[in-house]
Amino acid sequence: MVLCCFGRHVSGTCRDDIKRRELEKMGFDAFTFNINNNELGSLSTLGEATHILISIPSDVNFGDPLMSLHEDLRCSLSSGNLQWLGYLSSTSVYGNCGGAWVDEDYPVDPSLETTKSRLAAEISWQELGCQLGCLVNVFRLGGIYGPGRSALNTIIEKGPTSKKQSKRNSKLYTSRVHVADIYQSINASFKVPSSGRIYNIVDDDPAPRAEVFAFARALIEKKWPGLIVESEATADVLLPMEGSSGEKRVSNARLKKELGVSLLYPSYREGLKSIIASLELPSNSIT
Repeated sequence: MVLCCFGRHVSGTCRDDIKRRELEKMGFDAFTFNINNNELGSLSTLGEATHILISIPSDVNFGDPLMSLHEDLRCSLSSGNLQWLGYLSSTSVYGNCGGAWVDEDYPVDPSLETTKSRLAAEISWQELGCQLGCLVNVFRLGGIYGPGRSALNTIIEKGPTSKKQSKRNSKLYTSRVHVADIYQSINASFKVPSSGRIYNIVDDDPAPRAEVFAFARALIEKKWPGLIVESEATADVLLPMEGSSGEKRVSNARLKKELGVSLLYPSYREGLKSIIASLELPSNSIT
């Protein structure tokens, strides 16, 4: 969660004291928020904030951890300072749409408990915003990538493919977004009177994961010839299959039209090229 007295001061929460100290060294006021700590006393700047971005994910067992403190939260935010409230959600709430293009008005149909929890959190924050007289902007994000977190890093670090990643390989479509475009989209919404709207933050090309990894491998081979051995080059490559779960192509038309966002990285191609241009080969990757 990010708390902001707009134009003057930024603070936020993190999950542990180690990360908090790292953020403090960067000049931020940081607070440790524990899902099992049933109080808001540590968030001393909450009532002073003019802009609040909720990035804490919901939990299947607990729901939204802040909403469990609903009354304390409502009282803390009732100072009258709050001008903007945003919640980071996920495009997964749309469920399986059979590969159709979906916009923010498309009926949501989450099938997994995690996505049902995410949708419930969206609704809870919208309801709280109404109580506070501050409409909530909900941002549904595609798969996030950026420096340090991309197909390039996965290939170079040679980490094992998780079960979740393997399931993604079979999808025809995967909506994704570069972290820089998330930042600029949220920043753009600060300049527009809060509308209580939902915005999909995704790029223009919901390409399959196998296609993205093939492009990433080509970039690596061009920059560091011979780094990827043949067995690694074929890893994670599965042909997309019709009928894979969660299939949809997510539209970003509202983001562009209403917030005036021009994507810095309209597809994975521009994003990966930018990342590899500044990427240094880890010493443990040299054989």
